[in-house]
Parts: sequence; structure tokens; C-alpha cells
Amino acid sequence: MNRNQLLKWSCLAGLMLLTCLPSALAAEYQLFARTNLMAWCIVPFDAKMRGPEERAAMMEKIGFKHFAYDYRAEHIPSFDTEIAACRKHGVGFDAWWFPTTMNDEARLILDVLKRNNVKAQLWVMGGGALTKTAEEQRVRVDAEAKRIRTIAEAAASIGCKVALYNHGSWFGEPENQIQIIERLKQDGITNVGIVYNQHHGHDHLDRFATLLQQMKPHLLVLNLNGMTRNGDKVGKKILPLGQGDLDLGLLKVIRGSGWRGPIGILNHTEEDAEVRLRDNLDGLDWLLPQLDGKPPGPKPNPRSWREPIAPK
Repeated sequence: MNRNQLLKWSCLAGLMLLTCLPSALAAEYQLFARTNLMAWCIVPFDAKMRGPEERAAMMEKIGFKHFAYDYRAEHIPSFDTEIAACRKHGVGFDAWWFPTTMNDEARLILDVLKRNNVKAQLWVMGGGALTKTAEEQRVRVDAEAKRIRTIAEAAASIGCKVALYNHGSWFGEPENQIQIIERLKQDGITNVGIVYNQHHGHDHLDRFATLLQQMKPHLLVLNLNGMTRNGDKVGKKILPLGQGDLDLGLLKVIRGSGWRGPIGILNHTEEDAEVRLRDNLDGLDWLLPQLDGKPPGPKPNPRSWREPIAPK
């Protein structure tokens, strides 16, 4: 083979590799793999009230590589220690529950992130009653975009993103969050997305598949929960994965949507955070084979949850 022929075949081989690479990478990507899971609501929500070192060691022990940090006032003095402990144990400091306005506490958090060179998402919530007219909706979107813009600009200055957090009310509706994001884009603000929480989405169940497709271009994290219809009204708002009768169907929707991003696993109870995280992982391991039509084995019996006793 002469030099020209060799060059031709080398270029052809390179082209074939580039053509196959995206599909090969997609096949290898595992949305629900341990390395893609993020621990959430395990700081003030923890019966053992672990400190930074204990918490980071616990996450490392059970295989979490990602962490979303929810704090209370008593945790402020240990912000730097929390980040250092996560680094020591190989846990990424990926997100931070953030104030709703740029107050002194918000500026303190940004200083901590900058000082430690952490590019965490800032999870921001909001409220408000549902709007009644198109004009009221426009005014609300403009006002919320103005509020979020201040946070987003400060976040962008240190390389961080903002994620709008659904916590009920007007602000918790994904369609409204998308309108806020689109309004911000008109002003050149592009570092704002969505973190979606299933435990705050019981009213979204019938349209979850549609909402997911709408959120997908903006979605940064999706936090899972055991889901059953009206669970938030019958004492089952927060269930371990596998204990909700809708869990398998929702996982199928998520996987089938083509979305790629971190998956949150939460405690958000007064239980031992490690035990509840393990119960969620057991439930996820039981559900995953069923996504491919494989037998799952015995349904896990959670240690951190009991069926509510019906009133007599």
C-alpha cells in the first residue's frame, strides 16, 4: 500500500470512528449508575446529626460520588470544613441549597464557593399563588426573573449555575420556571436551569412525561422519590424507591426521555440518613432489572419506612 492509499484508509477509519462514537458512548451511559447518583437532604435531615467528616465518610462508604448540600444556620461555621471533608472522601460538592435573595448569607456562600474553587449549582426556590390572568402572569414572570437575575449574575461571576427548585406553589410549576428561564435569556442570562423534585410533583403525575420533555433542555438534576397517587395527601409524600406503585413506570419515562444528567437520591425524613439512602438504593436495584423485563428478585423490605396505620 502506497503513501496515498495509506492516508486514504486512515482518514476513512477516523471517519468511521467519529460516526460510531456517539452511539457507543450513549450505549455505555448508565443514567442510574451509582456514579451518577447525588445524595440530597441529608444534613438537617438526619437522625444521627452527622458532622461534615462523618457525613462525607458515610457517602463514600455507600458509594455516592455527588452531594447536594442543604444547610441551616448552625451549619454556617462549618461550610469550609464540609467542602474539605467531601474532597477528602472523593465526593463531589455539586449543589447548594441557596437563599431566595442576594442577602448577606447568600454572599457568604458565594465567598465560600469562590475561596474553595467549587462550581456548585445554586438551588433556589420561590412561592406565590397561581396567577389568574395573562397580564398577572407576565408581571409575575418579570418579577421572578428580576429576582433570579441578581443571583444568576453573582453565580456566573464565579462559574456557577442556578437551578430553579420546585417546592409547590406558582414557582413550583415547571411551565412557570421555563417562562422565567426564557425571560432571563432575553437579557443574556444563560446559566439558569431546573432541578426537579418528584416528591414535590404529585400533582404532575398525569403529565409528567410531557413536562419532562419540556424541562429537558433546562434540566440540571432530577431528584427521585417513591411515588404513589395522592401520596402527599395520605402520609406517603416521601417513600423509599420501590415502595411506590408508580416508580417503575416513572423510571421508564425518565430513561426513555433521553435526558442525561445527575439523579438525586434523598432522605428528607427524620430517619438515619444512611439507612434511608440505602433503602432507596435497594429499591432502585430492585426496579432496574424490571426496566429491561428481567426478574427483579424479592421486593426489598425498607428499614426506614413503615406503611402508615389507617385510622379506625
